[in-house]
Amino acid sequence: MYIKLIQLQKERSEAMPNKPLSELRPKERGRVVKVGGEGGVHRRLLDMGLVSGSEVEVERVAPLGDPIEIKIRGYHLSLRKEEAINIQVEVE
Repeated sequence: MYIKLIQLQKERSEAMPNKPLSELRPKERGRVVKVGGEGGVHRRLLDMGLVSGSEVEVERVAPLGDPIEIKIRGYHLSLRKEEAINIQVEVE
């Protein structure tokens, strides 16, 4: 059973490409896979609810790419591009 679960997770990760949240366009959705960053940036992202498994949708991206407005867990958040680069998502 455990081996089948690992195989399913591997197949799913191969089918859904991971990329930084900063590369998603408006209306694209994904699931948070990994939150990186160092020190305060990492802590701030976790405090905002950006944890593995959370579904996220990009609502709007400023013309120059900063800020990126997202919706996660019913909340609307605004991220700097340098923060969004640290969040890896599976694209749906």
